[in-house]
Amino acid sequence: QVQLVESGGGSVQSGGSLRLSCAASGDANYRRCMGWFRQAPGKQREGVTFIGFDGRTTYANSVKGRFTITRDNDKTTLYLQMNSLTPEDTAMYYCVADSTFFGCDPGRAFRFWGPGTQVNVSL
Repeated sequence: QVQLVESGGGSVQSGGSLRLSCAASGDANYRRCMGWFRQAPGKQREGVTFIGFDGRTTYANSVKGRFTITRDNDKTTLYLQMNSLTPEDTAMYYCVADSTFFGCDPGRAFRFWGPGTQVNVSL
C-alpha cells in the first residue's frame, strides 16, 4: 500500500510560480515511478511530468522549459516546480506512483493516486 498526499496548490497570477509537493508513504517498491497528472473541468486528463526509477524525466510539451520534477533521495517526497504559469495551467494536479522499472510515462495505468491539489492561474 502507498499513500500520496499533495500540497502547495493555490492561486497565482499569470507569470507567477508555485511548487507542489507530494508526500509518499508505504512500500518503496511501489514508488519507483512517480509523476504528476492534471485535469481541468471539461478537459482531457494530461500527463504533466514523470520521473523513473533511474531518475530520467519526461515532460509534456505544454510545460517543457517551465516545470521541473524532482524528488528526495529516499523518494518519500516528490516536487513539481512550476514557473511562468499561465491560465492554461489551471487544473487539479494529482501525484501518482507505480512499481514499474521502465515505461514511466502517462500512458500506463498508475496504481496509486493522491487526492489532488488545486492550482488556479488568473490573467
